[in-house]
Amino acid sequence: MSASASTTPTAYFARLPANRRADVKALHAAIRQAAPRLKPFMAYSGTIIGYGPYHYQYASGHEGDASIVGLSNRAQGISLYISGHRNGKTLAESAKSTLGKVSVGKACIRFKKLADLNLAAAMDLVREASVLLDNGRTDFSL
Repeated sequence: MSASASTTPTAYFARLPANRRADVKALHAAIRQAAPRLKPFMAYSGTIIGYGPYHYQYASGHEGDASIVGLSNRAQGISLYISGHRNGKTLAESAKSTLGKVSVGKACIRFKKLADLNLAAAMDLVREASVLLDNGRTDFSL
């Protein structure tokens, strides 16, 4: 995808390389089905489809807008971002062993193609993250 940003999820999909478009659209549909109340929007300057927007403010005074779940096509593969913590680990880290042929960072699950991801396990995390928006805080701990 080029450096310029998309303004809608539909425009984002249209700009994806053909070899990734079906996987990203299928993952988008799965997120919408797993957590329909997490409305999609373009986040991070149009480079990520965000789901479940929220506003945060740190004790330092830094504040901004983010999403509880995010989806992005990257040069090396697809990235699924899941915010939240459980038992001192991020949701993504805590479920790493169940997610399939992926690499996991703090909140990022990276994979080459959708077939590499255990979609059911990932959508369980999306549902968990969705519930975290209800707590009224932005530390997102279970």
